[in-house]
Amino acid sequence: MSNRQDLPEAMAPPDEITSYYAAPSRRHGAARSLFNRFARHYDLINHIFSLGSGAWYRRTCLRQAGVGPGAVVVDMAVGTGLLARQAQLLMQGRGTLVGVDLSEAMLDRAQKILCIPLLQATAEAVPLADGIADFVTMGYALRHLSDIGQALNESLRLLRPGGKLVLLEISAPSHPVVKFVAAAFVGGVLPTVSALAARNRQAKALMDYHWRTIAAYAPPEAVLNSMRHAGFQNATCASELDFFRFYTGQKPLLDHR
Repeated sequence: MSNRQDLPEAMAPPDEITSYYAAPSRRHGAARSLFNRFARHYDLINHIFSLGSGAWYRRTCLRQAGVGPGAVVVDMAVGTGLLARQAQLLMQGRGTLVGVDLSEAMLDRAQKILCIPLLQATAEAVPLADGIADFVTMGYALRHLSDIGQALNESLRLLRPGGKLVLLEISAPSHPVVKFVAAAFVGGVLPTVSALAARNRQAKALMDYHWRTIAAYAPPEAVLNSMRHAGFQNATCASELDFFRFYTGQKPLLDHR
């Protein structure tokens, strides 16, 4: 099993993220509690965060990765199903889509919309057989995981030879001016807007958490190195606005590990 020491140094969870948890062993419980608490506001907050473009961007990335009719897709950290919904549209009713998430409240909301098999589990330990998936997907959840290396290992295990890992993530812009603007907007304006729109002051806490984890998270090259470290080939990253990241990697046709 992978652990913090196995990861490339830049991908070990930074202090800004681990400060949310009393101990690493409690991270799963804290994350579960956080997302259970805000599940009913999650879609609204994400809609505000993406300025209404989130569904289009998710669908575009999945299409570019090759998701389509007949695919077998495992969506890790499915949440309320925002990424899985777009995969479902591209699959056109043909294929298999399974969602995995730690939060039962998130899964409950996803089930009402998706009507697909859903499993309550962590991304680090998924109760599915080896080599069953054409695609393993994850939308904006990598930075919330307790053990990124183990989650990548699990993704590789679930994929058939030649299958693809598809990660959508956010990391702080590399340009200082763009980073300053992002911090002011995402870290300052959006938490207040989210609280007003959700009519719940605690919604601000979720947006605060998002920005702090985004600002502290590893740069794209560290994510790519971690994917390669786990055994993925052809690891690539495409960027929108130097903020939204779209990663893909492929399981080798022959696994020599």
